[in-house]
Amino acid sequence: MVAPEISAPARVAAPDEAISLDELRLATRNHGMPLEALRYDLTPAGLHYLLIHYDIPDVDPDAWRLRIGGHVDAPVTLDLDQLRARERVSHTVTLECAGNGRARLLPRPISQPWLDEAVGTARWTGAPLAALLRDAGLRDGAVDVVFTGCDHGTERGVEQDYQRALPVADALGEEVILAYEMNGAPLPPQHGAPVRLIAPGWYGMAQVKWLREITVLDGPFRGFQNAVAYRRKRDPDDPGEPITRIQPRALMIPPGFPDFMTRRRIVDAGEVRLRGRAWSGRAPLRAVELSVDGGATWTPAELEAAGERYAWRAWSASWTARPGDHELCVRAIDELGGQPVGQPWNTQGMANNMVQRVIVTVR
Repeated sequence: MVAPEISAPARVAAPDEAISLDELRLATRNHGMPLEALRYDLTPAGLHYLLIHYDIPDVDPDAWRLRIGGHVDAPVTLDLDQLRARERVSHTVTLECAGNGRARLLPRPISQPWLDEAVGTARWTGAPLAALLRDAGLRDGAVDVVFTGCDHGTERGVEQDYQRALPVADALGEEVILAYEMNGAPLPPQHGAPVRLIAPGWYGMAQVKWLREITVLDGPFRGFQNAVAYRRKRDPDDPGEPITRIQPRALMIPPGFPDFMTRRRIVDAGEVRLRGRAWSGRAPLRAVELSVDGGATWTPAELEAAGERYAWRAWSASWTARPGDHELCVRAIDELGGQPVGQPWNTQGMANNMVQRVIVTVR
C-alpha cells in the first residue's frame, strides 16, 4: 500500500471512474489558456497556460545565484545583475504542456486533466545559453546539460528538486535562452522568476523554471523527469520513448457564444469566419485543414506567412453554417506529417495531438 503522502504510480482510470479530488486539486492550481485568447499574437501572462509541479518557491532576486559546473573547465557563478549585463536577445515562442489533451483520452491516464488549452505564446527575453556554456568551457565528452530548479517535492515516492536535461547539441542551440522577462516585463513568480530556461520547440517540461543550477554531464542524465516521467509508454513495464519536441497542433477559437455548463457553441446560420492558431516544434508547418463534419472530409484553411520559427501562426477559413448540430475539427500538417484524427494513446497521456473537436449548434 502506498503511504498517503506519496502519489501512487501512474495509472489509468477505470472505464466509469470520475475525475478524482487529487486531479481537481491539480486542476485548480494549474490552468489552461481560454481558447478565445488565441486571438492574441502574444498571450497575456495571466492567460498563458501554467503547470507547477510542486510549489512556487520563494526566491529572493537579490540573493539569487546561478551556478554552472560539472564537466567544464571553469565553473561559473552569476547573480541576476551579471546575467542581465550579458548579451540580451528576445524570441517569440509557443509553449505547450506535454500532457495537453490527456483528459480526452479513453481510458484516461490519471494526472493533470488537460483538455486542449495547455498552450500559450510569449515574447521571452534573456541571455543566450550557448555563450554561457562556452565561457564555462565544455570539456570533450560532454553529453547532457542538466537544469535544476528551486521547486522541490516528491513524485511517485521520489523526493527531488525539479530537474530536466537537454543533449549538449540542443543546449547549444542559438535560440535557447535563460529568460528573465516575459512580454517585456519581469517574469511573474508563477512563470519562474527570477530566471527560467526557454528551449524553443520543446514541450513545456523542458522549460525549467526558478532556475538555480546548470550541470554538464559526461554521460546521460538518469533523473526522474527524464528517465521515468515524460515518456511515451504502451504499458507500465515499457521503458518508453522520451518526449522531446512539440508535435503539430492547430486550435480554433470556438465560434459564436457558449452554453455555461456544456460549452457547446451557438451560432447563427450564414457565413462564419473561423480563426485560430497552429504550431509545431519538430518541423515547419506546411498547412492547416478544417472539417465541418467531424473529420469525414477536410478542406484547406488560409495559413498566415511564417514568422519566427517557434511561434504559432494564425489560420482562418469561411464556413457556411446551416441549421443543426455540427462537429468542427481542425488539424495542422508540418513537413513530417499531420495530426491524427484518432487518439495516440499511451499510459501517461503524453504528446496527445489528436484533432480538436468543437460542437456547434447553428440556429
